[in-house]
Amino acid sequence: MNIQDRPVIILGAGGHAKVVSEILELSNHSFFGYITPDLDMGTKLNYGVVLGDDSIIDSYPINEIALVNGIGMLPKNNLRFNVSTMMRGKGYCFARVIHPSSILAADILLEDGVQIMAGSIIQPGVRIGKDSIVNTGVIIDHDCHIGENCHLAPGVICSGGVTIENKAHIGTGVQIIQGVRIGENSVIAAGSVIYKDVPKNVLIKQNLETEEVRL
Repeated sequence: MNIQDRPVIILGAGGHAKVVSEILELSNHSFFGYITPDLDMGTKLNYGVVLGDDSIIDSYPINEIALVNGIGMLPKNNLRFNVSTMMRGKGYCFARVIHPSSILAADILLEDGVQIMAGSIIQPGVRIGKDSIVNTGVIIDHDCHIGENCHLAPGVICSGGVTIENKAHIGTGVQIIQGVRIGENSVIAAGSVIYKDVPKNVLIKQNLETEEVRL
């Protein structure tokens, strides 16, 4: 069975899990419930219940379900990445989650685990790497390349030909001018306008000052 056709289990039960469960419901995508160590088994949440903690996943056949990562992505917090890595190590696959209100060009490439939230627009020639989040109302223009495990927060605008390397975090409302490259692990503060390349492992503050950041 195609990964996208399998019923899914959501990892996590916080705010981001609530958003992805809403997308699954709107898309008529079957899902069993949530896995979290923070709530009791049977606790009711949006459109489902808590199935148990991480150990319960072993009772579901690898080839019959897919996972959706419902853990939010924040700078300097690797929990989402670590959980995905652990589950893939067990052989589980991650489904893509795409809000039905998003507008997607026909030739874009979305790798496993990519999540695209409500109102996003993605233009021709775009590639988005594994497990990246394109949050609410993001605009990605033609021929952009978004790496793996990136987070484009709500309202981000990428002009044509932008490259965002792996594990970069682009804050709410950031505007990135055409052809700019954002380096791996870098963090761009909310509301910034980025008009030149950003090295890897730096934090760009709202006044466009930089400091080293280790993620």
